[in-house]
Amino acid sequence: MKEFLERKQVRFSVQTYFIDALGAMAFGLFASLLIGTIFSTLGDKTQIAIFSTIAAYAKSATGAALGVSIAYALKAPQLVLFSAATVGIAGNELGGPVGALVATIVATELGKIVSKETRVDILVTPGVTIISGVLIAQFVGPGVSQFMTFFGNMVKTATEMQPFFMGILVSALIGIALTLPISSAAICIMLSLDGIAGGAATAGCCAQMIGFAVLSFWENGWGGLLAQGLGTSMLQMGNIVKNPKIWIAPTLASMVTGPVSTLVFRLENIPAGSGMGTCGLVGPIGIYTAMPEGGLKMWLGILLVCFLLPAVLAMIFGSVLRRAGWIKEGDLKLDL
Repeated sequence: MKEFLERKQVRFSVQTYFIDALGAMAFGLFASLLIGTIFSTLGDKTQIAIFSTIAAYAKSATGAALGVSIAYALKAPQLVLFSAATVGIAGNELGGPVGALVATIVATELGKIVSKETRVDILVTPGVTIISGVLIAQFVGPGVSQFMTFFGNMVKTATEMQPFFMGILVSALIGIALTLPISSAAICIMLSLDGIAGGAATAGCCAQMIGFAVLSFWENGWGGLLAQGLGTSMLQMGNIVKNPKIWIAPTLASMVTGPVSTLVFRLENIPAGSGMGTCGLVGPIGIYTAMPEGGLKMWLGILLVCFLLPAVLAMIFGSVLRRAGWIKEGDLKLDL
């Protein structure tokens, strides 16, 4: 059995399901819901109809994009990969992104097991994949969705009641999730993290991205600044494994910017933008979408919380760590 599963590339592990699959969700979300949200904002503000039309189509493809991206991460063969689009639609419809994740994982693994094992593979493989996925979505999806909504509401309520402490906690944890090889964007969307909790999450993500970009500027130059500041701080994961102390400065920065966001500027965000930080400027765009009447205070908050404070704080904390010998030359070097 072990040899059979290995041949089918079915590997039961945390790496496979909670890192590879969850990480792949970010690509599916960005290619559908997130880009749709950006176009929706553009359409609302510019009154250009084509942007709104694109947004509607992109958002409607969220379930299919999730299913295909997750199945691709699980190395699904073609028939399973394409069938996963249907599973993703059912999972997302019945259980949100988490429902799509669970349903697609189960369906993909079962599809891989039966793939090319019969003479009527073109019927059996998509049939098993779709039937199993839709059944899982029906039975598991609603419960999972309710739990994630409940947990997300708890986080949002706690942040409203204790904006200082929860600002620190949410900002630090979501920021760390962004740098880890998992998807902070998927986590925020699964929790429906909006309001000032979403703003704190954005603060944490921006602190990691801008923090690492500035902290490593002397080693990586402008290419590294743009790759991390507008791309992802996940690029530093290899260096973090070698020297975890380089993670201290951006994380401390996030613990400052989080409560600044929740207490001083009361920044809000939408779930689709909360876990993105400055990646493609989706985080700031999400804040603007959530606070269209925010005015000067909102713009000042975006400038300080998303860009200036993370940069300044990372430089200050980084300087202290370098003097202490915790960060050495070459520790933040990227192979770009």
